[in-house]
Amino acid sequence: MPASAPPRRIRRLGDRQVVDRTALHRLLDEQLVGHLAAVVDGEPVVVPMAYARDGEHVLVHGSTGGGFALRAAASGATVAFAVTALDGMVVARTLFDHSMNYRSAVVYGCLEPVDDDERALLALSERLLPGRTTEVRGNTRKERAATRVLRLPLDDVVMKVRAGGPGDEPADATGPVPWTGVVPLAATWGEPIAAEGTPPGTPVPESVRALAGR
Repeated sequence: MPASAPPRRIRRLGDRQVVDRTALHRLLDEQLVGHLAAVVDGEPVVVPMAYARDGEHVLVHGSTGGGFALRAAASGATVAFAVTALDGMVVARTLFDHSMNYRSAVVYGCLEPVDDDERALLALSERLLPGRTTEVRGNTRKERAATRVLRLPLDDVVMKVRAGGPGDEPADATGPVPWTGVVPLAATWGEPIAAEGTPPGTPVPESVRALAGR
């Protein structure tokens, strides 16, 4: 979006738009996967990607062997990157009023190469699995050459949030369905499962134990 352009506004249910940067950062930091959308060679493409927030940018990575993100970056095309957290199912007295509680954000802009691929890749890895970068060997020259990190500035963002209970019509309060409410949804990590070939008795790394304990 050009610097002179007005901020994007949500037209439908506009009262759900959130402009608080702290809420945006919290959403991006909580989630691990977003969907990157672009038009490549005249065709729409949407790909789920692991990502990390680094300050006022979103970092994504891909293969230098022809990933669509790199082609979109090279062409200077505008892309959209969407992240959604589902917080609960809203149960109403009518099917029409059933809903979901959620937080979502869509970032628009042009993907940019980073100045230091190695630093950005370490930052991305550290965000996804904190502490793991100190437990494994460093990337080889071949691995670094095969991977490219791109960033998307958080300059043009639309965030939307739905929270609270159902919006039942007063006329349905005396209907045949008395119970309404919200069923919260929370994602948790399970117990680590060692891969085949791991020597028996090998201790679980600190980074993995910390992740499982979140």
